[in-house]
Amino acid sequence: MNRVHLVFMDTSRIVYDDRGTGEAVLLLHGLGHHRRAWRTVAAGLAPHYRVVAADLPGFGESPAPGPGGPRAYDVDYLVDAVLQLCADLGLEERPHVVGNSLGGAVALEMAARGRAASVTALSPIGFGSAARTAGARTLALGARAAARIPQRLVRAAAHTPPARALAQRALRADPGPPAAHGIAFDTSVIAPGSPFVRMARHVARYTFSGTVACPVTVAWGERDRLLPPAGARRALRRIPHARSVVLPGCGHIPMADDPRAVAAVVLRGCRGAAPYADAARR
Repeated sequence: MNRVHLVFMDTSRIVYDDRGTGEAVLLLHGLGHHRRAWRTVAAGLAPHYRVVAADLPGFGESPAPGPGGPRAYDVDYLVDAVLQLCADLGLEERPHVVGNSLGGAVALEMAARGRAASVTALSPIGFGSAARTAGARTLALGARAAARIPQRLVRAAAHTPPARALAQRALRADPGPPAAHGIAFDTSVIAPGSPFVRMARHVARYTFSGTVACPVTVAWGERDRLLPPAGARRALRRIPHARSVVLPGCGHIPMADDPRAVAAVVLRGCRGAAPYADAARR
């Protein structure tokens, strides 16, 4: 059975789905996304593991911390929030962590703190080229500027045929199927002071620089247009022991394009961590 819960924290509430039993697998989505993106993948993992899919603070149904708080609302904030969630749920000290995009960075940062049994990072941020990072900063500034435009105008522009076509091409590997035709950019995320706008500037300048000892799988959609697959090579240079996987026919959100393939990659990554866990216990 799928269970939906709220976890009360110091500054926010995290909403999550919890299903299955056994070792824990934690699923973390990307910037502006939500836990429901993992629904089919979670169903494939639940017969083997306890699967927790969370809405990161500020996204899905989990509210963000208020502006002007004692600390920055950034990647480190999300890592601390997820670690608190793990403690509240009584998960193992080191669950398996799976993340897409921003969620991939959170997963790797958890591993760098020694708090992950394994990591499966799907097109994680933090491995962009200098040009790509500069472009991301420009986009973050653009999001802040767009937030000052009346929402009715932004919403109307987002639903024009060219904008829909751009959204379908950016977010899905194959924009042709009927399921992709209704995709449009969610203009609510660029409202003034929205979590997306607040987080985007931190994401744009984020670079992963930690050291990871646990097993890592870096999987990249071969048709990822938001973060090109060249990022996988940079990830492997920083995490030399990582296993690299190409996801054929997938874009930046591979859980939407091929959830069965993603579930298979996650299962292999989790099962491959067993020898490391055995060695650590000896």
